[in-house]
Order: sequence, then structure tokens, then C-alpha cells
Amino acid sequence: MLKITIISDNTTAFRDLKSEWGFSALIEVENTPLILFDTGADSQILLHNMEKLKISPKSIQCVFISHSHWDHTGGLRDFLKLNPEVKLYVPEDFCDDVKAKEIIKVKDSTKIYENVFSTGTLKGIEQSLVIKKGEEVVIIVGCSHSGVGEILKESEKFGRPKALIGGLHGFSEFSLIKDLDLICATHCTQYKDKIKELYPEKFIEGGAGRVIEI
Repeated sequence: MLKITIISDNTTAFRDLKSEWGFSALIEVENTPLILFDTGADSQILLHNMEKLKISPKSIQCVFISHSHWDHTGGLRDFLKLNPEVKLYVPEDFCDDVKAKEIIKVKDSTKIYENVFSTGTLKGIEQSLVIKKGEEVVIIVGCSHSGVGEILKESEKFGRPKALIGGLHGFSEFSLIKDLDLICATHCTQYKDKIKELYPEKFIEGGAGRVIEI
């Protein structure tokens, strides 16, 4: 079982949730502690949406920060006030003075849990989360600043890329994603409509509250 619940995004999938320029998602992998991927831009919106989605901050044991930009780390400090007992995986250049049970700065590809990996901080900019399911992998990205091609190439070390979920920024090399089974382009994706037009059978709308089960 793999379940991704989008907590913060530029849009909402449900009326009682709030949108923002930011991204955060809850990652649920079978027999694995809960992972919070990024923390959005605004802690009030993050915590409001978590409450509405019935996600308790104290239930989370791992926080994974894709990169240091404010729209992915804005909720981190207040989240850690509610739950400092987490492992915090951050890119190697992360320098915010935050308090957590354990802070791991990631440079190279790293095993986080069984079948859960970081790509490593690619191009010194950003790490992505890779979840292995059999011979395939699901990739969760923040903004893809290091390039979708680079992320896919690194993820192939763990298995065939099956799904790509998250912000794709100005990505326009659309042929790179033709072999994926699922694409959920969120947050900062500039050419979301084009991706949807090219791959309508693979495209899933994002938005706060969207649940993707793979």
C-alpha cells in the first residue's frame, strides 16, 4: 500500500481546505512510519489543513524537506514545536536553526526506510523521495529544480519510474515522462495544462486534500 495525501498546494480539492503557494504531502507506506514531505509556506495553512484531513502532527515520525525554499519549509518551525520527536531529512545546504530529535543532512542517495530512499541532493539543490514498489518506483518531488531528467535518471537506480508527483517548475521536455503510468503535476508546474493535454490518461489533478493510492 502506498497513499499520498496532498496537504498544501496552490489549489484545493475540497472546499474546507486552504490553498497557498507551497507544497506539502503525507506519505503512507505499508509497515513504515508516516513521512511528511515538505511543510508548505505557511504554518497556519499547513496545520489547518492537517486538522481538516485528520492528520495529527504527533503521528508523524519523519519529515523530508526537498529543498530550502520558503514555500517548502515555511511550516517547519511551528510543526516541530508540536512534534520535535521526528527524524528530519534535509538537503546538504540546509542551514535553518530548527530543533528536531535527529537532523540528517543528505548529500548522496540515502536509504530512509525499507523501500524508501532519497535521490540525494541533486546538483546541490534538491532531493526527491523515491518509494520502491516491486520493480517500479514512485517519485515525489518538491519543485524539480535539479531537472526532471536528472531526477528520473537517479530514480532508475531503484526501479522503473512509474509515477511522478509534485512540482515540476518550468519542465518542458515532455517526452521524458511518456513512459510513466501516472503524473500529478502540482504547485509550481508552469506547463500543467500542456502535460494534461499530452497525457490525459495518465494525468491526475492535485490540490490540497487530493489522495493518490498506488
